[in-house]
This record gives sequence, C-alpha cells and structure tokens, in this order.
Amino acid sequence: MLQAALNGSRPADAHPALPVLPRHLARDARAVARLGVTSVHVHPRDDDGLETIEPAVVGDVVALIRQEAPGIEVGVPTGRWIQPDPADRVETVLTWGRLGSGKPDVCGVNVHELGWTDVCRAAWSVGIAVELGVWTSGDAVTLRQNGLPPGTRRVIAESTVVDPETAVAEGIRILRALGQPPVPVLLHGEEEGAWPVLEYATRVNIDTRIGFEDVLVRPDGWLATGNDDLVRTALSIRV
Repeated sequence: MLQAALNGSRPADAHPALPVLPRHLARDARAVARLGVTSVHVHPRDDDGLETIEPAVVGDVVALIRQEAPGIEVGVPTGRWIQPDPADRVETVLTWGRLGSGKPDVCGVNVHELGWTDVCRAAWSVGIAVELGVWTSGDAVTLRQNGLPPGTRRVIAESTVVDPETAVAEGIRILRALGQPPVPVLLHGEEEGAWPVLEYATRVNIDTRIGFEDVLVRPDGWLATGNDDLVRTALSIRV
C-alpha cells in the first residue's frame, strides 16, 4: 500500500503547489486517488495557515476530501506540537466522533508523546482507528512493552535520519526493534532520506508513503510539480 502524505508541517511557501486550504487538500486527494492511492494523511490548517486539530477545521477538511475522493481513507495527526496538553488532545479527539462525514478514518498518534495511550483509547472509543508513529528503536521497544492499543490499524515506522546513506539503516533498526506486530507496518523516510527508504520498502514489499510532507523533489533532484507527481514517480519504482 502506498499512502500519500499531502502537506505535513511545511509552511505554505515551501512549495508553490503545497496544499494548505481544504479545497487544495481535496484536489490533491482526488488526484492521487486517480492514481490508485487508497489512503491520505493530511495536516489541517487554520485561517492563518497554522496546523490545528480543532474539530470544525478537521471536519471541513475531511468532509471535502470525501466529496472529491469517495472511499479514500483519511488520516490526520494528533501531534504534541499542535496541541501540547495531552488532556486537551483527548477531549478534541472525542469531539471528532461527532463530526459525521467529517470524522477522520484514522489519526496518527506518536508513541514517544506523553499520554499517547489515552489518545488511542479516546480515538477508538469514537470509532477512529489509530496509526502509531514510531520514530526510533526506543519507541519500538516502548510499543512492544505496552502492546498494541485496540483500534491500531498500522504502525508507522518513521526514519527521521535525512542522510541518504544512513536513512535506510535507521529504518531497518526500527523494523527489527518492532518485531512482527499483528498489524501492517508502513515504513517511510523524509527529505533526502525519503526516496532511499521508499525504494527499500518497495524492495522488501512493505507499505510505504510519499508526498509533500516527506519530500519536495523527485529522485532525480528536480522539484516535484505536485503530490501526484511524487506518487506517480513512487509507483514507477521497480527494485
């Protein structure tokens, strides 16, 4: 499975085609869905372009994506950098359960963040599945010690090492520390490490992702024209 991560935390001026507004996220979701992508991860923004998990904004973004790309899985983050207080994150996620067609299918929860198990519990209690973000082998050990929370759809192994010479090795360390969890594992990298990690994931036949959240350029170093350009390039890779 190839997931598309459409915008991430990047500032609006990071790329001329970076989707920030709800209609632009929906446009890009439609474009990658036409290429066969079945899951998108998006970071909703407020009127100032700042990341937010406020229910009204999340609901608008998710509902619009559903209109433009029916049937696609829509995921959003719950990151500490967006809402620092764990209790507030829990309350916000619980409120998402009342968003109707704007309720996310999944939410990203990072294992290294305080209160992560509470956020997982809240999400699943309102019918939202969880993608567990594992950034280090230490996070992987923490997850194995705690066990997978109910509602876990997949584990996201995130190689945050941007050096293309070592990004894959870091990803492999995380995978080994995870062992063999009973849910799919998605492996991805970022910036200069994004394409080497994607190529490795493709080679060993595990889920991966691509999109402007992770990288702005194609493997040849040229600036990508859009998320669909990145996805098309990823799908063309045969290793």
